[in-house]
Amino acid sequence: MKFTFYGHSCFAVEIKGKKIVFDPFITYNELARGIDVNTLEADYIFMSHGHEDHIADLVPLAKRTQATVVAVPEVLGWTKKQGVEKGHPMNIGGKWNFDFGTVKCVVATHTSSMPDGSYGGNPVGYVFTTAEGNFYFSGDTGLTMDMQLIPRWAKLDFAVLPLGDNFTMGAEDAIIAAEFIDCKRIVGIHYDTFGYIKIDQEKTKQQFAQAGLELLLPAIGATIDL
Repeated sequence: MKFTFYGHSCFAVEIKGKKIVFDPFITYNELARGIDVNTLEADYIFMSHGHEDHIADLVPLAKRTQATVVAVPEVLGWTKKQGVEKGHPMNIGGKWNFDFGTVKCVVATHTSSMPDGSYGGNPVGYVFTTAEGNFYFSGDTGLTMDMQLIPRWAKLDFAVLPLGDNFTMGAEDAIIAAEFIDCKRIVGIHYDTFGYIKIDQEKTKQQFAQAGLELLLPAIGATIDL
């Protein structure tokens, strides 16, 4: 499976020829200034919650690509008011068989509101089960015991977890999360974008290695095979 990192919590995967983008925040990310959001292609856009550092590029991207936005109903209610036509609502505990594979919507422990201050519903994560590999995108979250349920739903090939601390899990809790979800290959997100979430990348990689885990921190714009 091809995985492309676009900075902060934004990334894309390609499954069965479908391009799937997560939490598009590029235009206002200084670290992603080399990425032109107008070149992104998307068949689906999955949203974890409504905070601006996850949703800032959603509306123009969805309108240009005519992608289907997958999110909780409250986020989709906001996107509809912005003129986004295609959406698929999900909520915690539910799953759906898409044309690229099956997705289960799971708990994330965080907050959520829309850019205009309206209610954003509950934040969520997603478990993808596909013929090309299985993965867990936790969204913005703290460590939660609910993560121990993930292995009951999928044998993961990799997981996408936040590392920046302060607003989400830091490295220590992400290592525990990797144990809970029974996954040894972790792609780190939600770090370095601004002062509160700066990390020491080499130290963090060493922490994961000492725990018997592989931590991947791809460069912004880089595509890796997972």
